[in-house]
Parts: sequence; C-alpha cells; structure tokens
Amino acid sequence: VEQIKNDVCYSDVPVVLVGISAGVSYGALGSTHHSLHDIALLRAISNITIIVPADNVETEKAVRAAAQAEHPVFLRFGKAPMYTLHSENVDFKPGRAIRIRDGNDIAFIATGEVVVHCLLAAAYLEEYGVKARVVSMHTIKPLDIDEILAAGKSCRAVITVEEHSVHGGLGEAVAAVLLQAGICVPYYIVGIPDEETVTGSQADIFRHYGLTMESLAEKALLLLGESVGILSHQVGSK
Repeated sequence: VEQIKNDVCYSDVPVVLVGISAGVSYGALGSTHHSLHDIALLRAISNITIIVPADNVETEKAVRAAAQAEHPVFLRFGKAPMYTLHSENVDFKPGRAIRIRDGNDIAFIATGEVVVHCLLAAAYLEEYGVKARVVSMHTIKPLDIDEILAAGKSCRAVITVEEHSVHGGLGEAVAAVLLQAGICVPYYIVGIPDEETVTGSQADIFRHYGLTMESLAEKALLLLGESVGILSHQVGSK
C-alpha cells in the first residue's frame, strides 16, 4: 500500500493496478487467501480510481477505459466465470453507475460479481409486488453521487451489496453520501462482517454471509417491514 501511495498515487501517474481473484474467490484456501480489505485501503488514497466490474461486458470496457486513463486506476477482478448482464453497447463510463433494473420500493446498490444475485432477488421480489431497483456501482471511487441520491430520494429503502468487508467499502461510502445529503431511509449493508471468514467454496461463503438471492430478497422484505414467512417457505422449497 505504501508503494501504491507514494510511487503511483502521489506522483499521479497513469498506472493500472489489477487485483485478481478478489473477495472470497479462493474460498477453500481460507481467510489467509481472501481479499476483503483492498477497497477500504485504496479508497483512502488520493488520485486513484477504483473499478469493480459486474460482468464480462463491464470488464472489457473497464480495461479499455483504464488503458486510456491519465491517472492511477485499480481494477478488481474475481476468478469465477462471469454472467453477461449487459449488451455490448451499454454506456459504460468510470464514475457513472449503471441502473440495470428500475423500481421504487427498494434499491440494491451493488458492485462486482454479486450484482447478479441482486438481479435475481429483484425478479423474485416482483412476484410479491415489490419493485426493486438494481444499480451496478462499478466505480467505487469516484462514486456516482447522483445515482445514490436518486435511490435515496425515490426508494423506500436501500441495500448495498459487496464481496468485501462491511468496513470501508461500498456500503459505508454510500451511507456517507446519503447522510451528508440529509436523506434518511431504512438502510442495510450486506458484505463480509468483521471476523475471520469461514472456509469453503465461494458459493458456500456467499450462503453463510447472506450474499445469495434468497437472503437478499428476505433482507429486502424485512427492511420494508413486510412478512417473510411465505418467502422463506417458498425459497426453501426450491
């Protein structure tokens, strides 16, 4: 981190840093191989852009944008094959989030590979009359302030989702934006808690910490004050 701060960011040189197998990609190798604090560390350093793509289309466009950038960029990639969430002509710009699905009941603001779980949760919630917005906040720094404020003003609740520690990541950054704007809505940060993570596959760890479609849908209903009994029964039976 000291080298990144002094040799790259202090000098503000166009260096592209690439983090691979981020989050809990190497789940079975245990917490020594989990990367859950990189965003928190780099967010505190000036002059660097942080991008966490949600799918293969965002990944390709992020790489091209980083190659043309005039300032330091950190690209955070996972290891598993990615879903395709966008068409090739999606408008991708660093610092500008992509609203993949619209809705005014609850907003999922997510980054990286967990965006797809938010989309699945949103589709499931629609069966219960809940309209969920899904935002791919692919750029953690700088944040898309306008998109965050729009979610806070027009939705009844906001949930952030990230494959990262709940400390210093997307959730705390979004919360700061809302609070500084005087927007108070029911809010929940879904991520990895402040503990040594469990060991297992990436999917196992996602299930353990509630980063799955089922858990996200249930958290959304709880945050909205809805009953989750029917949802829990239906999800558990699938």
